Amino acid sequence: MAIQEKGSISIHTENIFPIIKKFLYSDNEIFLRELVSNAVDATQKIKRLASLGQYKGELEDTTVEVSLNEEQKTLTISDKGIGMTAEEIKKYINQIAFSGATEFVEKFKDAKDANELIGKFGLGFYSAFMVADQVEIQTLSYQDDALPARWICDGSTEFEITQGSRTIRGTDIILHINKESEEFLDKHRIQQILDKYARFLPIPIKFGTKTESVEDGKDDEGKPKYKSIEADNIINNTNPIWTKAPADLKDEDYLGFYKELYPFTDDPLFWIHLNVDYPFNLTGILYFPQVKNDVDFQRNKIKLFSRQVFITEEVKDIVPEFLMLLHGVIDSPDIPLNVSRSFLQADSNVKKINNYITKKVADKLFDLFKKDRKAYEDKWQDIGLFVKYGMISEEKFYDKAKEFALLENTKNEHFTIEEYNEKIKENQTDKDDNLIILYTNDVLKQDSFIQSANKKDYDVLVFNSIIDNHFINQLEQKLEKTQLKRVDADIVDKLILKEEAPAHILTEDQVKSVKEVFEKAIQKGTMHVEVESLGPDDAPVHVTMDEFMRRMKDMAQLGGGMSFYGSMPDNYKVAVNGNHPLISRIIHTENAEEKTQLAKQAYDLALLSQGLLTGPELTDFVNRSYKMI
Repeated sequence: MAIQEKGSISIHTENIFPIIKKFLYSDNEIFLRELVSNAVDATQKIKRLASLGQYKGELEDTTVEVSLNEEQKTLTISDKGIGMTAEEIKKYINQIAFSGATEFVEKFKDAKDANELIGKFGLGFYSAFMVADQVEIQTLSYQDDALPARWICDGSTEFEITQGSRTIRGTDIILHINKESEEFLDKHRIQQILDKYARFLPIPIKFGTKTESVEDGKDDEGKPKYKSIEADNIINNTNPIWTKAPADLKDEDYLGFYKELYPFTDDPLFWIHLNVDYPFNLTGILYFPQVKNDVDFQRNKIKLFSRQVFITEEVKDIVPEFLMLLHGVIDSPDIPLNVSRSFLQADSNVKKINNYITKKVADKLFDLFKKDRKAYEDKWQDIGLFVKYGMISEEKFYDKAKEFALLENTKNEHFTIEEYNEKIKENQTDKDDNLIILYTNDVLKQDSFIQSANKKDYDVLVFNSIIDNHFINQLEQKLEKTQLKRVDADIVDKLILKEEAPAHILTEDQVKSVKEVFEKAIQKGTMHVEVESLGPDDAPVHVTMDEFMRRMKDMAQLGGGMSFYGSMPDNYKVAVNGNHPLISRIIHTENAEEKTQLAKQAYDLALLSQGLLTGPELTDFVNRSYKMI
């Protein structure tokens, strides 16, 4: 019985197609993802029916084909899946897709992106009208005695169903590309979209280009033939390694896949294979890349898939914030293909996935630490950024990571937090029973202060990564009766007060005189002179910045909401060692100009030792030094 029917899609509001075109235009490339995904679904269904014995026919080649016809300005997506009958077209294309049309028209203004619209209102197929002014379906159902059916619609609410011309099981979706969307008649553009969304689809995808503009001889019946050009290349990997069991994979497989995802990058440090099916389904591979302190965080390197269809690289709610630095793939059928940000924030599975990934990463790191501590220490420069970031941002991760987070000192030794506390508690506990942890953020620049600390057998940690300011603050909050002080925040005896400072050998008048001499030599309101009682072997002058002020200014530089401190001028303390022989010489020198010169020279040397002497002041220092020698 022949099929012949014309009708109108039941919509009780204005035409839906201009709305689709207008409000989804910025995301119009996703039409191809939707149509290719539908073709893959149809193909998987016929394979499933065959495996269950409900389809007895031959499956034959089930490759999905995407082809361009530049002459006719068409883009066709063809599959050999289950196909549709005319009744199924009316049900699935005309009715179900438009059951929410009224609601769609009322609510489209609130949508943030095309994914949200298409996903919420079941409009995947109709995304084709973003780029086509006419869409045709040629289909033949797998069911016995089914007739081929053809559906055509020009972007209005009118459609026509007639008997189709397809002779083999499956469906062709033929898009007559509109004038505004002719970019989708460019084979490179189509290849780009397929590489993005279809690269790992589970059914082979073939992309070719057809032209019919050149006659190429005659056939056996004397009719003209046309030259047909079609690229016969499968563009996807149907069985990516995240779909395989870890036991079936070798290191080379993981490394090869990493290079496939991120060519021209260094090998990753290690990886984690995710595989869970309860209480949600999730597979994937997360790689720890080599991250250096002097580069920006490389975010958005994790690709989110749903049943091997690429969705997005915006995985903020699925992956914990601190693991946004990782690379790799996550695939979960529990996350719908048409996912929106509002969905991710609200979905309960997303939070479970987030917690699972955090736990898996913590378990993997602890396992590496226990199995081969030396290898773990060698990788700490790279791993440390992830671990510290995680400890700062995730309370649960901190509780696990404190067992394998490492602290590194200036001697390149590594300790866990607990090990380090045990190491220094005897010698670095002050008179108020506070444990004092000394640190440097620039080993070379602060060398003189580090050496002063080492003379007292104090240990100094190295905190020089871009997030260490935050990590230091967190350690102080977490560790009882513990303070962290940068090694150049004060003279060493004041960093760890063991007892009241001994009196220096100067009289009160001499202290006052020395202070006046240095203030006259320096003449800067940001430099505050104090005469201290230090050992005669200590430097005659130290220039330091208060720990609190320095930390606030460092936080302000990192955008930590401390802009008030960032705008304040640098204020330093100039600690003059009253017990040093040079200070005694200054006191007993009668020539006022010589006193000033000596004080200025000692002060400049203190600045020079920290790299604080620059520009004209450095030039003056050099010229003065020549004269003095």
